[in-house]
Amino acid sequence: MSDPMKNIPEIESRPQQEIRAFQDERLKEMLAYISLNSPYYSRMFNNSGIDIAGINGIADLSSLPVTSKDDLHKYNDEFICVPREKIIDLITTSGTLGDPVTFAMTDKDLDRLAYNEYLSLSCAGADEHDTFQLMTTIDRRFMAGLAYFLGARRLGSGIIRVGNGMPELQWDTIRRMKPSAFIVVPSFLLKLIEYAEENNIDYRNTGVKKAICIGENLRNPDFTFTTLGKRILDKWDIELYSTYASTEMSTAFTECEHAVGGHQHPELIIVEFLDDNNNPVAEGEAGEVTVTTLGVEGMPLLRFRTGDICYHYTEACACGRTTTRLGPVVGRKKQMIKFKGTTLYPPALFDILDNVDGIVNYVVEVFTNELGTDEIRIRVGAKQPDEEFAGRLKGHFRAKLRVAPSIIFDSVDNIENIRFPEDNRKAVNFIDKRE
Repeated sequence: MSDPMKNIPEIESRPQQEIRAFQDERLKEMLAYISLNSPYYSRMFNNSGIDIAGINGIADLSSLPVTSKDDLHKYNDEFICVPREKIIDLITTSGTLGDPVTFAMTDKDLDRLAYNEYLSLSCAGADEHDTFQLMTTIDRRFMAGLAYFLGARRLGSGIIRVGNGMPELQWDTIRRMKPSAFIVVPSFLLKLIEYAEENNIDYRNTGVKKAICIGENLRNPDFTFTTLGKRILDKWDIELYSTYASTEMSTAFTECEHAVGGHQHPELIIVEFLDDNNNPVAEGEAGEVTVTTLGVEGMPLLRFRTGDICYHYTEACACGRTTTRLGPVVGRKKQMIKFKGTTLYPPALFDILDNVDGIVNYVVEVFTNELGTDEIRIRVGAKQPDEEFAGRLKGHFRAKLRVAPSIIFDSVDNIENIRFPEDNRKAVNFIDKRE
């Protein structure tokens, strides 16, 4: 077994006040850099009358404006800080909530990305003895696959670039190349298990010990496993590690073996948790994850509001890290639903739908009704679509959420076409049609 402290940078196990002092200096360096090199931030500082010389550290961040996703969409190229000849790789966001944004990465940024994922994999207990089977795409301008490949290379571990989907090819690769770990969207693990059971594959005896899971919640806010996580573990005794990351931050928060939140890497990112008025929330309150990237050369961001709502924790972790920990995503701010007096986020709906036998696939739609309020409609592909099943499904919603959305049965194939529109890199389980 690897030494759990071996790959922890010294700064990540220092007292909180030392980490804060370290980040104060990095923030001042970052502000000087974007003031000189970013057309967007240079203009913003000038128009707002901001003197960055008066910003002495994180305590002064609240005096600076936030950056929104709308700003990135509207002024994309103005965030780029380097000439075209320094750009090595062009990456785009997934465009889950709108048009994708292009990110320009320099050679230095790619080194930073490798270091970030090296730390991320180390959080999950990986080392040079592991071989990862990469089940996410490394092409189509996608950051995640590239990041994991670079991180595994820096860690010294092996990595097998299979890509997403294709259960038959995945199992053939597992049989022939014997990976010790997966990098995977967790719902795809269920498809792998289903394929194995249908084809008499002894998936429990493969030598695969762990899965680094991306893109979907594995844990509830209290760190218990979601229905998705439980369904995987009911079938396969495998270690599951949650991660949180985005293209915009070029940084990942990955949980360690103690499973009490994703660890911040203070040399790479400053993180705030803000309310609707851009004020910090107290520990124990949910706030919008807001990040300032450190060490990014091509397209650094200042106080970028991610739209993700999370809890945070500052107590030192048993693993030895003393950095802030990020809880599971409660929901996305723009996806908040006010339904019949109840505030909901899509993950709460997903967790119920994932736990009902007989559902093959689904899509949650929210729209504005004739009264001008939110309405929820769920398209369900079911094994036995009838009124009795619909009534039972609504009963599950009332028991857990006190309210029940409308249920519409649709064909499994049609729902799958909705979930995977052309050129989308991620499954779409939530469609917002509100005015």
